[in-house]
Amino acid sequence: PKVVTIWEGFGEWFGRAGIEVDYLLFSNYERLVDAHLAGVVHLAWNSPLAWLRTRLAAEAQGREATTVVMRDTDQDLTSVVLVRSDDSAEQVGDLYGRTVGTGALDSPQATLVPLGHLAAEGLDPMADISVRRFDVLVGKHGDHVGGERDAVTALLAGEVDAACIADSSHLLFARDGSLPIGATRVLSRTAPYDHCVLTALDDVEPEVLDAVSEVLLAMSFGDPEARRLLELEGLTEWRRGRDTGFDALEAAV
Repeated sequence: PKVVTIWEGFGEWFGRAGIEVDYLLFSNYERLVDAHLAGVVHLAWNSPLAWLRTRLAAEAQGREATTVVMRDTDQDLTSVVLVRSDDSAEQVGDLYGRTVGTGALDSPQATLVPLGHLAAEGLDPMADISVRRFDVLVGKHGDHVGGERDAVTALLAGEVDAACIADSSHLLFARDGSLPIGATRVLSRTAPYDHCVLTALDDVEPEVLDAVSEVLLAMSFGDPEARRLLELEGLTEWRRGRDTGFDALEAAV
C-alpha cells in the first residue's frame, strides 16, 4: 500500500520542479519490462533482475538501456548463507548432499546470487545439494522478503540445513525476533552486488534524464519534506546509476 503514497509524493516533488510525471503500477516485473520496451513507460523502477532483462532485451533489439539513479541502500549489498549454530559445517563444501533453503525462484538476493556464490565456491546447486525454494509471490523478484522469512523458519525447525537470505533481511529478522540471537551463524557471505535501479531506454532525451536525475540527486535528508519521501522509499540519498554491480547476478542467471 505504501507504493501509492511514495509515488504520489514523488509526483508532487517533480511537479514543483516543473517536470510533470505520472506513474503506472504493475503486478510483476516482467509486465513492467515488456511495457518499458513497448514505450508505454519512459522510466522504470527495476529490480536488479528486471534491469538485466531490460538491458539484454534492448541489446537484442539494437537499443540501449541505461541506469539513471539508484538509492544509496541499493549499492554494495551482500547475501549470507546461514546454518544453525550447532551445525558442524565450517565451509561451503560441508553442505554437500544436504538441503539448502532459498527465497523465491526470481529473488536475486535470496536465490540467484547466493546459489551462484555456492557454485563459485565449488558446490553445484543443480547436483551437489538439494535446493528447497520458498516461492512466495513469484513475479515480485523477492522484494517482499516472504520467501526469506520462510527459509529461516524452516532452518530453525530443522527442515533445511542452510538458508540463503539478504544480509539486510538477516538484520531485520534479528531485530523483529523471528531469528533468535545465537540460534544461527553465517557460514558464508557473497561478494557485494547492487540492487534496484531507475532505468531508461534510448527513447528518452538526454536532457530529460539529466533533469530527472538532478531533481532526485538534489533531495536532502536534512529537508523534512524530502526526508519523509526518502524514508518511505528506504534511502538517505540518491546516487547516480551504475551498471557495474550486476556481474554476480548475470553470471548466476
